[in-house]
Amino acid sequence: MTTSPRKRVTRLMVALAMASTIVASAIALPRPALAGDSQLDKMRARIAAFVADKMEKQGGSRVVYKVDADGLRESVVTDLRDDVYKTLREGRIAHSGLAIRDGGVEVKIADAKGRDQLARKLASVAEGLPSHALTVTGGDDGLVRLAPTDAAFAARLHDLVDDSIAMIDQRLKDAGIKLAGVQPDGMDRIRIFVPGEMEPERVTAIFARKVTVGFRLIDLSMSAEQARSGMAPAGTEVLPGFKDGQSYLVARDSALDGDDISYAGPGFASGTKDPIASFRFNGRGTRRFAHVTEENVGKPFAIVLDGKVISAPVIREPITGGSGQISGNFTLEEANSVAMMLRAGSLPGRLALVEQQVVQPATKP
Repeated sequence: MTTSPRKRVTRLMVALAMASTIVASAIALPRPALAGDSQLDKMRARIAAFVADKMEKQGGSRVVYKVDADGLRESVVTDLRDDVYKTLREGRIAHSGLAIRDGGVEVKIADAKGRDQLARKLASVAEGLPSHALTVTGGDDGLVRLAPTDAAFAARLHDLVDDSIAMIDQRLKDAGIKLAGVQPDGMDRIRIFVPGEMEPERVTAIFARKVTVGFRLIDLSMSAEQARSGMAPAGTEVLPGFKDGQSYLVARDSALDGDDISYAGPGFASGTKDPIASFRFNGRGTRRFAHVTEENVGKPFAIVLDGKVISAPVIREPITGGSGQISGNFTLEEANSVAMMLRAGSLPGRLALVEQQVVQPATKP
């Protein structure tokens, strides 16, 4: 999958000190070369032309979705607040009244040096990243207001549409639909053409069900086999593994879920070059994961997608960086599918159905 070079910050991933199913190394999330957009546009144009020809001859289904731009804006501002809080805390900058207000973040910093320190830090993080450009205003009373620029939000919306297209394409393939055209339609819409499919409801049904993503603790009080044959501990259930055929006794409640993930994508492990799925938590997810791992050092936890355990690493130490990689003897296609499932459960802009229609084949003269 090719993703836009205007993606969110390519930060170093803090090591995940876990079992072999999660790589313990500090690396950057995979990103393409700068030519990626041009190549992607050419590929989309070829696919669109091929699908259009098939639609003309066979007819099919046309479906249009809209991403939730308001939900994205809320997510962007929430992440900004978390970044501001982290910067203030790490820089030991005295402040008060940190809050989200009117589409931006406000905080009062009485010391002028503290205000300058915050501005420099955020400017450094956003350098060269259009999606992170900010307007920063302040007054003599020490009140500082920060908000994403219109251009920054447009870049994030562009990225969200690209992310959604990749997720839609993979889920169509997972559902057995091999030939489909998935294209952007304006700023915040996505158009899907499926040649030969005369029931668009079959397409929309794929996306009507939300993918469930969970990070759950594994119960070690008994084996999964014992739990199946006897009385499983309260609040637990037995789930199958994704590939290994093993069963796991896991907590029903998730410590974190899809809403705590800000990014997921396929890649390759450093060293072995094995296919992996990378993920990164948002600010809330990072804090929650740090707390959970701190409280459960030495215990295994399960990464669960749609009722299957994708990975079951052991927590070796508190994990505060908020990033990681999932491996499991995946093929590249499986790694991409896992990443897209993670993304499907985490997209800040949910997909809303705008229209669906049957397109009849062109009549022959």
